[in-house]
Amino acid sequence: MFTGIIEELGHVISLEPRLIVECTEVVRDAALGASIAVNGTCLTAVELAEDRFAADLAPETLARTNLGLLRSGSPVNLERPLRANARLDGHFVLGHVDGTAELLSLDALGNDNWWLRIRVPDDLQRYIVAKGSLAVDGISLTVAEIEGRDVAFTIIPHTYRHTTLHGYQVGAKVNVEVDILAKHLEKLTGGLS
Repeated sequence: MFTGIIEELGHVISLEPRLIVECTEVVRDAALGASIAVNGTCLTAVELAEDRFAADLAPETLARTNLGLLRSGSPVNLERPLRANARLDGHFVLGHVDGTAELLSLDALGNDNWWLRIRVPDDLQRYIVAKGSLAVDGISLTVAEIEGRDVAFTIIPHTYRHTTLHGYQVGAKVNVEVDILAKHLEKLTGGLS
């Protein structure tokens, strides 16, 4: 389990035969088999070094996330799993990406604040509420506005500078994970599946 508070920006070294990511912070106390979130996708570290880790990418992961679109040199958001004795910043993020959304715009608001707008898949919009949380490429964000499938967020300077957000282009695919509580409540109350 993660929180959506990005610890480090890593860079992809390669994707074949495994995803290899250059980084330092998230591997500092990692062991083989450790979970590491890459753009919000929970992956298992199968190789470790002081400055990198490797993870296998299953077909389901490639189909559901944006990881297959990465190239050598691509920046990625990285986070280690939550420890039971740590503060819970952000929100509960499982690292089980629900799908990808399209980046519609990232506009400056002044004072290094930004307005991010994405378009989510039809089947996910029912789980998103104003002032609720949504993980976007692993970043815990608060929903500021919803218009149909379009969801918008205010991005503060720290988040903009310390995540992959500052490199996004219109049309980019971003991983999204909706609040797990909403999905469980839907199932428990007999809602849509």
